[in-house]
Amino acid sequence: MLFKTIINDQVFHVEVDRKRSVARINDEKLKFEIVEHKNGRIILRSGTKLYKFDNISVNGSNVSFAMNGAFFDAKVKDEKDLLLEKLGFENHTENKAGDLRAPMPGKILEIMIQQGDKVSAGQPLIILEAMKMENELKAPAGGEISSLLVNTGENVEKNQHLLVISPSG
Repeated sequence: MLFKTIINDQVFHVEVDRKRSVARINDEKLKFEIVEHKNGRIILRSGTKLYKFDNISVNGSNVSFAMNGAFFDAKVKDEKDLLLEKLGFENHTENKAGDLRAPMPGKILEIMIQQGDKVSAGQPLIILEAMKMENELKAPAGGEISSLLVNTGENVEKNQHLLVISPSG
């Protein structure tokens, strides 16, 4: 799989072959091993280096995580996003300001807000369980919850609308 990842204005071109446990980051080839824990922690080992990933939150193409205790925000584009970008098209599955969509298929474990609540950008709103991991979905924009489109326990598909935030004012 191909990815383009931007962290702190630094661009990483990543190609991952999980079957062979090999990745190419920019022009550097790395062998790796991944261990996923039930608490959501991911341990990645490459050679003698060990990386611990915690507090992983995915919202569209935006990924927040802690690596060895340091916090990072990344923008990740997958093969589909890269192809659309190369062809000069916008990816319409990206979150529009005020819309929160499911970044992957999963089950709604918790809804931390109600319709009519005022929220700020980045505020945790929903816990989505996907691939045995809990993902904290955050507000893409500040405002008021004008539509809550899912319920706790409901299964959702990738890119399904979960809620709408209208600007306050």
